[in-house]
Amino acid sequence: MSGARRVSPAAVAAAAALALGVTTGPTPGDVGACGRTAEELERSRWAESRKNAECERCLECDIRTDRCAQACDPGKPPSVLLPTTCRPLVHDGEVCLRVLAAASCDTFATYVDEAAPVTPSECDFCRVAPPAPITGSFGDAGAGEGGR
Repeated sequence: MSGARRVSPAAVAAAAALALGVTTGPTPGDVGACGRTAEELERSRWAESRKNAECERCLECDIRTDRCAQACDPGKPPSVLLPTTCRPLVHDGEVCLRVLAAASCDTFATYVDEAAPVTPSECDFCRVAPPAPITGSFGDAGAGEGGR
């Protein structure tokens, strides 16, 4: 041989695996959506799905709150509604429902608490901005200096 080094088959396999791992990955924008096209969440369908999920968990965990009673009453509307300015995706709603289903009974009880229900961060995809503070007008700014 003319001084050439022989590369082991294990080194070739490791290099190929590394190259495959570096060159393949999710398409930008598809992260977390499993390659699906982004689709807006249907509000009424999601609200009913969440209501049903809450009822199932209330029964499973033997929790008796007003929110559980509302969730399990087919004649009552869902307790959680989305603001009209909110545009969540189907994936957002699916993640929220999975969190409700996976929560322990103690944790789920905080979600349907009478006094201060907690919203899981995965279900808080439509925050409403607080009202802006009231400030004085420009005319008030010079009032302390004799009106100059």
